[in-house]
Amino acid sequence: MKKIFSIMVVLVFALALASGAFAQEVKVGTLLSHTGPLKEFGPNLKNGTVLAAKQLKAAGLNIRLIHEDSETSAIPATNAAKKLVEIDRVVAIVGALASGVTVPVAESVTCPSRVVHISPASTSPLITVLPSDTDADVLFRTCPSDALQGVILGKLGASFSKKAAVLYVNNPYGQGLALQFQKSYENMRGKVLAMVPHDEKAAESYTAELKRALEGKPDVIGAFSYPEHAKVYIKEAFEFFKFRNFLFCDGTKSLDIVKAVGKKIVEGRWGTAPGAAATDSNIIFSADYRAEYGKLPPLPFITNAYDATAAIGLAAYAAKVKGLPMTSKNIRDNLRKVANPPGEVIKPGEFKKAFELLDQGKAINYEGAAGSVDFDANGDVKTPIEVWRYRRGVPTTIRMEIEIPRI
Repeated sequence: MKKIFSIMVVLVFALALASGAFAQEVKVGTLLSHTGPLKEFGPNLKNGTVLAAKQLKAAGLNIRLIHEDSETSAIPATNAAKKLVEIDRVVAIVGALASGVTVPVAESVTCPSRVVHISPASTSPLITVLPSDTDADVLFRTCPSDALQGVILGKLGASFSKKAAVLYVNNPYGQGLALQFQKSYENMRGKVLAMVPHDEKAAESYTAELKRALEGKPDVIGAFSYPEHAKVYIKEAFEFFKFRNFLFCDGTKSLDIVKAVGKKIVEGRWGTAPGAAATDSNIIFSADYRAEYGKLPPLPFITNAYDATAAIGLAAYAAKVKGLPMTSKNIRDNLRKVANPPGEVIKPGEFKKAFELLDQGKAINYEGAAGSVDFDANGDVKTPIEVWRYRRGVPTTIRMEIEIPRI
């Protein structure tokens, strides 16, 4: 009898431990582009989230990632977000990439449900003013607004041209970047001759749009689209119109474009993108990413995806040490406390140190792979803008602009 009783006690204790461990699991959804016009970027951003979750788990916090494909499209992404929130019961979502996806997901799913939503790549200025219900305070991003990138892009374009046209994807991202570019370019005494939108869905040909863009004989055309769009119209521009002087952005900083059109067509062309300065934090992340995956592609937003996941994990642990359940509300309430000053600086991968400090009741300040993750009242951050150039078929960093440059 005593033996049976002892066995039962051991089993109950084991079940209690297992239940406790399960209760500590933090479910986080990712909503990234694995198909659609931004499919080149999704897998690498996913790697960034997985690396952060792996490091957080090694430090003592079990982050379980549930991955969904946004398809770079509003309707399937909204359905996937509903599944993450209503069925998987995630406490946070990292995504989406396209602003034209993040906006409807926020409006229809995450803001009404009060689920923390951090985009690593949606740069539309519209996101700054969402949600209209200011009490929600659940929409954040770890990339800067195009209110900054558009200024730098316009000044960059005006430094080597006087007449421009713009081809842009007709969604909040393309619209916001195109308008800010136009304002900045014309403030520098350039003239934007045409603003030509195209559909979000990739088309087989863009000759009609190209004819409109080229009608006034611009010196340069802004390619403010996604890789699956741009690789078609850049090739057509060269083959049909002998034009190759494009100005690129984060959405067209792409190795797939180079593969599709050839190195010679894009060689020497300029562009901008949210970037990451060569800080200690970025150097540490880059080394860790290479150790895990072999190489770090020259594509945007991988660092931002890592930072979004890291911030969620740190905020969840901060709630836990206060004796609070790791709910979306408690994670939201601790995001700025772990990512903004004051506090001891925490760099990528230093999560064990962060947890020990939080256990001691000390403040921390996460300095991310992409830059400072200092969320303002609107959930925005300010990270560097990279000025880059295609060289030998590879997008190559020329410099980082922390402040708005004077070109």
